Amino acid sequence: MMEALGYVVLGSALMLVLTYLKSLYFGFGAQSPADYIDHHGEAFDLRTHLNGPIECEGVIYGPTGRVTSRFVGEFNSRWDGNRGVMKERFTYDDGSVQDREWTLSLGNDGKIKATAPDVVGEGSGEQSGPTVQLRYRIRLPEDAGGHVLDTTDWMYLAPNGTIVNRSQFRKFGIKVAELVATMRRKETA
Repeated sequence: MMEALGYVVLGSALMLVLTYLKSLYFGFGAQSPADYIDHHGEAFDLRTHLNGPIECEGVIYGPTGRVTSRFVGEFNSRWDGNRGVMKERFTYDDGSVQDREWTLSLGNDGKIKATAPDVVGEGSGEQSGPTVQLRYRIRLPEDAGGHVLDTTDWMYLAPNGTIVNRSQFRKFGIKVAELVATMRRKETA
């Protein structure tokens, strides 16, 4: 009996290690900004591509992979040199509205620092080729449990200027949600 239990524990530990290695070397978590430095096409520049009025549409997937929410967003960004403020307003399919204001700082080396009222501490990231990566800890609203989630955002610049955003949210290393959205300049009349 004890020997069988030992095999179950060993097998479980092996599966955890293999799952961790998979996430480390394959898939979303295995990307790094260096992977995109030599990609063809226009480079992503926050000051250019996230400037002025921006439209956004997206979905949020829950831990089971099913869509739990759909949203549209309107952003407005302003830059003064390497410092920017991006105001976001999200309207969700249940009618709720969420506002967020990011303060962004871009270093001459492409490194990014970011803060927002629901971000714990300071987020950091990097521009690299046609991509931007940003990592931060976000505190959910109290009505959503008030949990703090580790977030990784990747934004990819498409050849037509549209930005495709993919974000993963983790708690204790376990993916609890994923967001996929598009962003593009809002056409003004």
